[in-house]
Amino acid sequence: MAGPKPRIITLTKREGQGYGFYLRVEHGEEGHLIRALEMGGAAELAGLKDGDRIVRVNGTFVDNLEHSQVADLVRKNGMSVTLHVLGEEAYKTAKANGVNLADTQSQSGQSQPTMNGVSAPAAKAKLCYLQKSSNGFGFSLKSTKGTKGVFMTEVVSGGVADQAGVKLDDRIVEINSENVESLSHDQIVQKVKAAGDKVMLLLVDEDADKFFKSKGIRPNAAHATVKHLLYKPRIAVMTKRADGYGFLLTEDPKRAGHYIGELDKGSPAERAGLKNMDRLVAVNGQEINNCKHEQVVEKISQQGNKCSLLVLDAEAEKMYKLGGVSPFLYWEEMRGSPPSYPEHEAEAIPAPADVDHKPKLCRLEKTAAGFGFHLNGIQGVHGQYIKEVVKDGAADRAGLEDDDIVVEVNGVNVEMSTHEEVVNLIHKSGDTLVLLVAERTAYEHLKARGVAITPQLLDKEPSADVPAPAYAQEDERKDTGSDNERPATPPAQTRSRSSSSSSSSSSSSSASDASEDVKL
Repeated sequence: MAGPKPRIITLTKREGQGYGFYLRVEHGEEGHLIRALEMGGAAELAGLKDGDRIVRVNGTFVDNLEHSQVADLVRKNGMSVTLHVLGEEAYKTAKANGVNLADTQSQSGQSQPTMNGVSAPAAKAKLCYLQKSSNGFGFSLKSTKGTKGVFMTEVVSGGVADQAGVKLDDRIVEINSENVESLSHDQIVQKVKAAGDKVMLLLVDEDADKFFKSKGIRPNAAHATVKHLLYKPRIAVMTKRADGYGFLLTEDPKRAGHYIGELDKGSPAERAGLKNMDRLVAVNGQEINNCKHEQVVEKISQQGNKCSLLVLDAEAEKMYKLGGVSPFLYWEEMRGSPPSYPEHEAEAIPAPADVDHKPKLCRLEKTAAGFGFHLNGIQGVHGQYIKEVVKDGAADRAGLEDDDIVVEVNGVNVEMSTHEEVVNLIHKSGDTLVLLVAERTAYEHLKARGVAITPQLLDKEPSADVPAPAYAQEDERKDTGSDNERPATPPAQTRSRSSSSSSSSSSSSSASDASEDVKL
């Protein structure tokens, strides 16, 4: 009997938070169960259901493993994990019919992978950073006659390579940003030895290798995930005080780039986790490597009283340079952006000349199923957008569409609010919710022209029962710092804050008595 097709779901979580579910084994139930889903958590947004069984974790078959081993596999993968899951009924039916669930991964026509509720991007290569221990790197290399390429073998469990994300049969594409696909086995071995104690490898697994070959793409670092890398950039979100953010933006004559300096004790910058000599990579999602000092200061200033900075310390900077990769990839991956592939693969479709670049004012009346959409956002990154609009649900009937960007909630501008702040506003709205949103191209078009997105851009004025924007008077105090060094933002309208999650009404089933229970 053919086995069931598992759903393949990739979850990403935020620093200091979990995936939003409990992994349980229960008396009288077989398998590793998903229980107590947190509303709006990564697991719920990705489509995990109460009672689902996990059969694989990052490709490892786990149905025959102990509960603690499965929990460890989920935990040890850092901020992201890929699960193969079966629904409760499909799992029980397969077990009753004696189906070998270990064989389900190789079936054709597998479910489309999803990532936190969105179809997963195309296959990616991966960057793995290895620092040699006294036992070496913990892998060997092999090549097979008739098969092009050099592959990983004898990956030591718990060794350096294993912990860096290297898997058995991964193919080597680059060593320290140099493509080695045309080199012989011996030449690649020499390259690894010559790298010394630290090496950055660009690898592809079997699925990614097939994908890139089918598309005629030569993979490079721009096509890779950075989730396995040891050192990570940091996203610092700051709200300005009357005396500024509390740091100087400096330049080092010996090094290119823009750096954080002279942090004030107890300042917003220090509380956000900035460190002296952190290198600044991006401001509010815009890479600034090619910007002049004054331009960077202006980017920080133009966002009003709040900004997000992507920074990295010296160790992370050395690691990214070794791989020849921009740390901005980290920001893009946090946002769930798909990998960027050559333009020849898909012709750009020009927008119609009569595109109406206007926002939409949508009034939603909650039903028993909730508002019928998910609100997506990433901690430390401004901008919340609509996902998973339920067909014929409240959101669908009101005109919301997937990827609409939320500008206002009940008259309150939320463009600079955090995910959690926007969710709180939605939760406080009761049974009626009014959203000002813009389709992504319209939003970018208006922002590029410096146009404030308000209901006044609509052909008709909002109805009387639509809340008016909640703006506060401008603060007349001025900053005393140097205009071209200490980032200072002009007075800006004060916005209420709120937080995100799922706007649909999904309830978590209460799990029965279990012998083991782990929150993930």
